[in-house]
Amino acid sequence: MILFAELNFYFKIEPFASWYFPIIWLGYILLVDAIIYKLKAHSLIMSRKEQFVKALLLSTLIWWLFEIINYRVSNWSYSGVLPTAFISRKFYGTIAFATVLPAIIETFELLKTFNLFNKLKLKKHQDITHFFLHSMTFLGVLMLSLTIFWPKYFFPLVWVAFFFILDPINYLHSQPSIIGYWKNGNYKTPLILFVAGTVTGVLWEFWNYYAVTKWFYEIPFVNFFKIFEMPILGYLGYGPFAFELFAMYYFVRSLHKPKTTHSFIELKKI
Repeated sequence: MILFAELNFYFKIEPFASWYFPIIWLGYILLVDAIIYKLKAHSLIMSRKEQFVKALLLSTLIWWLFEIINYRVSNWSYSGVLPTAFISRKFYGTIAFATVLPAIIETFELLKTFNLFNKLKLKKHQDITHFFLHSMTFLGVLMLSLTIFWPKYFFPLVWVAFFFILDPINYLHSQPSIIGYWKNGNYKTPLILFVAGTVTGVLWEFWNYYAVTKWFYEIPFVNFFKIFEMPILGYLGYGPFAFELFAMYYFVRSLHKPKTTHSFIELKKI
C-alpha cells in the first residue's frame, strides 16, 4: 500500500491519488504492526483488536476537534482533487483522520523495541501537590482561551493546551499520565513518546509534499524556511502533540474504565 501510494504520486491514477492519505497511512500502520509482532510476538492489531478499533474512532474525534479549532486559527488549509459533495469531503476526512492516533501508537511501540533511553535514570519527584495540578489545568484552559480569542499571537498553544488540561485530571484519577511518569522518575516513556510524535510528523509532511490532495500552512511570524510544506519551527509541535493524544486518550478512557497503571502504548491487555 505504501509503495502503491508512492508510485501514484507520479502516475496520479484516480481516485487513488486523491485518497492517498488513508491508503499510505493504513499501509504504514499495518507494516509497523507486523514488524512489532515479529519482534515481540504481540502488537496492537494482532493482540488488542478492540483497542485498535477504539483508537481509530477516537482519532477521528480528536482531529475533527482540531479542525474545528482551525476554523478560528486558520493555520492550515487543504488543496487538490477532493470529493466535491460536502458529505463526501467529510467522509474522506473522517477516514483519513482515523489513522492519526494509531500511527503514533505504532511508531512509539516500534521505537520501544530499540531500547532508547534505557540508561537514563533520574531521581523520583515526590512534590506533586494539588495546587500544582490545579494550576496546570487552569493554565491549559488559559492557553486554549488565548488560542481561540487571539489566534494570531497564541496559535502554538493549541498543541500543548489539552495536555495541560487533561494530564493532571488523568493523574488525579489514577490513569497513566506524563506527570505520573515524571513523579516516578520514568523519563523513558515520555521521551520515546515525544520522539514518536516527531518521527510521525516528519513522515506526515514528507508524504504530504508529493501528494495531489495536500495541506498547506499559513503561520504568522514563523512561515519561513520550510521543510516540505511545514516551516521548520512547526516541527517543534509534533512532540507535544503526541503528549496531547496520550492525555486525550486516557481522559476518554477514564470515563468508562477503572483506574489502571498500564499505558495505551504498552502491549499488555488490560
